[in-house]
Amino acid sequence: MKDELGAFVPHVDCVVQGARTGPLAGLSFAAKDLFAVAGYRTGGGNPDWERTHPPARRHAWAVQALLDAGATLVGKTITDEISLGLIGRNQFYGTPINPKAPDRVPGGSSSGSAAAVAGGLVDTALGTDSGGSVRTPASFCGLYGLRPTHGRIPVEGMDTQSPTFDTCGWLAADAETFVRVGEVLLQAKASEVRPAELLIATDCFGIAVPEVQSALATVVERLSGASGQRREVELGEGDLPAWWENQRKLQMGEFGKTFRPWVERVVPRFSIEVGRSLTLASLLTEDELEGPKAFRAKARARLEGLLGADKVLCLPTTPILPPLRNESFTQLTTAVGRIIELTCIAGLTGLPQVNLPLGNYRGIPVGLSLIGWRGSDEVLLGLAKALA
Repeated sequence: MKDELGAFVPHVDCVVQGARTGPLAGLSFAAKDLFAVAGYRTGGGNPDWERTHPPARRHAWAVQALLDAGATLVGKTITDEISLGLIGRNQFYGTPINPKAPDRVPGGSSSGSAAAVAGGLVDTALGTDSGGSVRTPASFCGLYGLRPTHGRIPVEGMDTQSPTFDTCGWLAADAETFVRVGEVLLQAKASEVRPAELLIATDCFGIAVPEVQSALATVVERLSGASGQRREVELGEGDLPAWWENQRKLQMGEFGKTFRPWVERVVPRFSIEVGRSLTLASLLTEDELEGPKAFRAKARARLEGLLGADKVLCLPTTPILPPLRNESFTQLTTAVGRIIELTCIAGLTGLPQVNLPLGNYRGIPVGLSLIGWRGSDEVLLGLAKALA
């Protein structure tokens, strides 16, 4: 494959033929380089990680599921280093091109997967989402993408970083493919059930930049007309910043534990941003995590109380447009903080969230999200299909 987008891991040439028949027969897919592919090392976006881990003995569950359904794997895609990023940069393998906005970053950490799908190199791609790593590149690259209910899709054979946040997701350029792949991974058909009420998160829209608000205004009106009842709510009850701050600490505490043994044993090479994140994580104590754990319980109760078992929450996927590729390190670090302000909501609560590529600001994709109640993944698939 000619990869002019820099989406695929350059030194890994893996093609695995899917089953001859199945619901995904004839489709091609890529797997983020956090998914095991039998006979190949999982690189995780870091050459020292790849060097110090043996080749996989079997495929990751999600890879095997797509192969069994008839899709053919055509390569492994670049990820932000050890999945710690939301921009799409990788100092070792480069930053994939965002086909929908080439002067802007693709978003991460499923950056290569998003670039490959948006650029038409594959029909669909697997990604992972802990803090926003499917939803962010889906929004930035104009794709459908789902972070499923936590625990809904098996993560066996997928390199994880933060166990209570990690999920397996996927990306597609059109709703039909998105739904077909989702039905395989979720092992359930898209639902025709429609939410009883659409809740507009006014504080989430309020923190978005004017360009995002403008791009989504008409989309929200269209969505409201298709969903019946509509009501405005304030999700954070005046304390929305506390959601992302507590999510950040909890996730940091978990990935610090995940990577510490390997870091101490190997002393690997890192980019400055990943090294900084791991250093800060190493300084967190268990006592410092007790408050965030209590906050998470309250946040889950708050959102589950709002949604019940028949409502969905509407919000921007990210509060900003994709940053320019040539922005400074400081600017991009600030952008990551802004993105987490909204991606933290589903992460902290473990609820499913779908990105709908329905917004556009002067040619730049702007994603609108729906967060559903726990286990409503099939309902979100059905909505994506209906709104296409």
